Amino acid sequence: MTNEKHNRSHRSLVTSLLVVVIGAFGFGYALVPLYDVFCEITGYGGRTNDTAAQVAEAPDMKREIRIEFMTTVNEYAPFELSADADSMTVHPGKMYFATFTATNMTGDDKVAMAVPSVAPVAAAEHFVKIECFCFNSQEFTANEEKAMPLQFIVNPELPDYVDTITLQYTFYDTARVASSN
Repeated sequence: MTNEKHNRSHRSLVTSLLVVVIGAFGFGYALVPLYDVFCEITGYGGRTNDTAAQVAEAPDMKREIRIEFMTTVNEYAPFELSADADSMTVHPGKMYFATFTATNMTGDDKVAMAVPSVAPVAAAEHFVKIECFCFNSQEFTANEEKAMPLQFIVNPELPDYVDTITLQYTFYDTARVASSN
């Protein structure tokens, strides 16, 4: 093989590899918004419909829904997390408030993140979080205890067969998650 053919072959290979690398980067970059859309549509990953304007204006005072609050802490997170009440009864279309309490159990400053999930899946798109500590990372000083708010509405269009919604939060130490990646 001549040098010219050899050089063309190398250029072709390098060009092909660059196209593959750029395509893979573009695909990875596009996955984040695609995943967000998927989660918003399906309620996967605890994502709930976050637009209060989509909730009917008049509460349905004849219907009662039990909201159960559950909390867990990732096994490596040095925190305690609990709901101030195990459950509450709500009327669809009316705004409610709940509070959770988290405690940093170490003598160091920490940052934590709560990841929500809603069950049953059919309720996820009807559970509208107006304000939630899960929207942002939570910063804690050493041994700090913090009250964290949740403001929500259950959309009256919730299917009739759903009479109980379970809201689960799992708390993670973000430094631990970042260091394991």
